[in-house]
This record gives sequence, C-alpha cells and structure tokens, in this order.
Amino acid sequence: MFIAYAVVGGLLALVLTASATFTLQRNDQIVASMRRVQVPDSWLPRLATLKAAGAIGLVAGLWVTPLGIAAATGVTLYFLGAVVAHLRVKDHELAPAAVLTLVAAAALALRILS
Repeated sequence: MFIAYAVVGGLLALVLTASATFTLQRNDQIVASMRRVQVPDSWLPRLATLKAAGAIGLVAGLWVTPLGIAAATGVTLYFLGAVVAHLRVKDHELAPAAVLTLVAAAALALRILS
C-alpha cells in the first residue's frame, strides 16, 4: 500500500503544485473558474497557499505518516469544498474538482492503510 500511496500522493502533489503556481500567476482559466463559483480574487493567494501546503504535506507524508494523513485529509476537504462551490452556483464544469476529490480520498485511504 505504501508504494500505491507514494505514486498517488506524488502525482497529486505535482497537480497541486502546478495548480498553486497557476493560481498565484492568475492564469486566465483558473481565474475564470474561480469567478464562476464566486470566489473573490482576494482569496486566490490563500487558496494557492493551501494547495502548496497540501503538496508539501503529501510528499513529507512519505516519511511522517501522520503528516501524510493530515495533508490528504486537508486536500480532500479542499476539493470537496470546490465541488460544493460548483454545485452551489449550478456550474457544470465540476469534473476536475470531483476527480481531484476522489484522488485525494484515495491518497488518504492508502496512507492510512500503509
């Protein structure tokens, strides 16, 4: 199970790092998506920081199990919140958030089981 967590957690950390970078750079697609779900522009740096912290925690979780569990829990809750935000405004482009919620939940389960 540990190898599976390393793969899933590592790939999720890469996605989170890219997303945090694009969010900080105010990438047009990211900003448009955030505006569709009514996220204020002032929240973007905080949300990027949460993604970056999640990525760091997932990688550090390879060596410190409780940190990996905490990071995977936080990332799962982050993306669950994103799904709720999309549903709240009836935005049908929630697939990326939903997939990342499932991947984060898988990382959480794998870290707990390893």
